[in-house]
Amino acid sequence: MKKRLLVALLATALTVSMMAGCGNKKTEDTSSAKTEETSKDSDQEAADKVAKLIDDIYVQERTDKTDEQCKAAKEAWDKLTDAQKELVEGENADPDYFGRDTGDASKDDPLNEDNIGENEILVVSFGTSFNDSRAKDIGGIEKALQAAYPDWSVRRAFTAQIIINHVQARDDEKIDNMDQALERAIDNGVKNLVVQPTHLMHGAEYDELTEAVESYKDKFESVKIAEPLLGEVGTDETAVNEDKAEVAEAITSEAVKTAGFDSLDAAKEDGTAFVFMGHGTSHTAKISYSQMQTQMNDLGYDNVFIGTVEGEPEDTSCEAVIGKLKAAGYKKVILRPLMVVAGDHANNDMAGDDDDSWKSQFEASGAFNSIDTQIAGLGGIDAIQQIYVAHTQAAIDAE
Repeated sequence: MKKRLLVALLATALTVSMMAGCGNKKTEDTSSAKTEETSKDSDQEAADKVAKLIDDIYVQERTDKTDEQCKAAKEAWDKLTDAQKELVEGENADPDYFGRDTGDASKDDPLNEDNIGENEILVVSFGTSFNDSRAKDIGGIEKALQAAYPDWSVRRAFTAQIIINHVQARDDEKIDNMDQALERAIDNGVKNLVVQPTHLMHGAEYDELTEAVESYKDKFESVKIAEPLLGEVGTDETAVNEDKAEVAEAITSEAVKTAGFDSLDAAKEDGTAFVFMGHGTSHTAKISYSQMQTQMNDLGYDNVFIGTVEGEPEDTSCEAVIGKLKAAGYKKVILRPLMVVAGDHANNDMAGDDDDSWKSQFEASGAFNSIDTQIAGLGGIDAIQQIYVAHTQAAIDAE
């Protein structure tokens, strides 16, 4: 009797123990899931904070808080884990803002030194956050000007505060905006100021530059603004000039050489066409792109076409350019930017892997046997640099 009681008690105890064990396992699983969920929430929260800090400096206006905000954004980014960095997503923020490798910023000279002297050439660019292109393309123009005018001090200004903030936050390189550069010139006692835009044409950016300089004119003995790369706009799409002819010859020659052809005619015989992709604009200066196509035609460059990212004018849209190449029977295409720098538009809009990039759209058309890209800005071409040098000289000589 006692043995039966003992066995029953042991069985009951074992059952209770097993039930308790099952209950603990379920509790552990639930607890683990909650911990994992909490960790994900925490990661996203940390990433969202950085995204907000990036969006705060993705602005076109500099304030007295900008330096502090740039520093805070980078410090917060550096504290994220690799997994958290991948979660950064905001109105303008993404992992590439700090994470993309665009080259060594230390190779670039922001040209923001004082000790300017009485004569200054201020080289004004829209700007780029791509370090290699900034050093080669914008820096190449600046160096060419300094070599041509050793008695003048060459300094830099960017008109895109968004880009200035990006470079400062990511690389701790400080580039002057227009107001900072002009104030620096005044503080250094500059008497004669020549402003050389690296802009392609007399577009919206050139107009804004002119307005900014105008408000400082009485601070200097003389202020002159040189021509942009393509010179005067002209009245209609047939209006070409010496600047457009020189640019057309320079960029085509460079593209042909880079592609490994002995001449443009040799490329044509091979069934190869070159497409130069510009930005495009709704400004009245958009006719400059049509004029560049006219210039190519006038030079007999039948296998050279001009396009624009924005599709303005309409005749330069990607779809329109594809139609022109198909009609002409070209089976090989080489895309190259019609832009001073090989930055975001060249790397993404032209040569990117997204469906809406020009390379992808040409591939999707199914009309071509090969589509190659040349990611290089105009500013790195010596002949283009010399056009800017000539424009600066014309401004210096102007009465």
